Amino acid sequence: MSDAVTLEIADRVATLTLAREAERNSMTAELLDAFGERLEELRKADDVRCIVVTGTGKHFCSGADFRTSAELMSRSGMSGPAGMRESTRKIYSSFLGLLDFEVPTIAAVNGHAIGGGLGLALVCDFRIVSETAKIGANFVRLGLHPGMGVSFFLPRLIGVQRAAELLLTGRLITGAEAADYGFALRAVAADAVLSEATDLAQEVAAAAPYAVRATKRTFYQALTSTPEEVVELEAYAQSLCASMADAKEGITALLQKREPKFKGT
Repeated sequence: MSDAVTLEIADRVATLTLAREAERNSMTAELLDAFGERLEELRKADDVRCIVVTGTGKHFCSGADFRTSAELMSRSGMSGPAGMRESTRKIYSSFLGLLDFEVPTIAAVNGHAIGGGLGLALVCDFRIVSETAKIGANFVRLGLHPGMGVSFFLPRLIGVQRAAELLLTGRLITGAEAADYGFALRAVAADAVLSEATDLAQEVAAAAPYAVRATKRTFYQALTSTPEEVVELEAYAQSLCASMADAKEGITALLQKREPKFKGT
């Protein structure tokens, strides 16, 4: 198995690290395949309550590796525009696999996140960024159209006008500017990014796991639902949570003025 992406699980937090510093953690076939393999490992892991994604060196992920793009674009086994379209879907599927996880995900953007690297950060629920990192979707400056859902996620995160500015100019901004735009929870020194993200992950992991997963699911459904529909979703999820042992533990801990110990039951 390739070591292009490493996986470490400690204290109920999984950390996925893009580990091809010499290649700027770009989207080579090896790195994408390794990322998909690590996600398969995570799907079988017990009691992972939060996932952190980060990179090595000065890059979180620099996007496409055009030196190996011919290999990637041949993966569909088809020719012409249809083949290119299917290959593009396959290229992005590894990173987009994070969307299948019910547990919260955090992008610890240790360095530059450009193009598909920006897309990887966007599919996570939270982002902590290096204040000096370069952030952006430079597709139009390469004569390309944005991909990997960037056109969907970015305006919902930072607003239509800000997203249009970045997508239509291909401009790169600093992590500090990206945090001001609302892209990240906060921008910190590069060497503090992973520890900040891990602290947040531990805070998430300390909460009742089923309640967290259910809340994440309802939260995203609520973005495209009516208030009445959301109330129904909440009532259903709340009734399930209330019937679990974790709810009893949480309330008991509150009354006893101690930290709860949730077991996910």
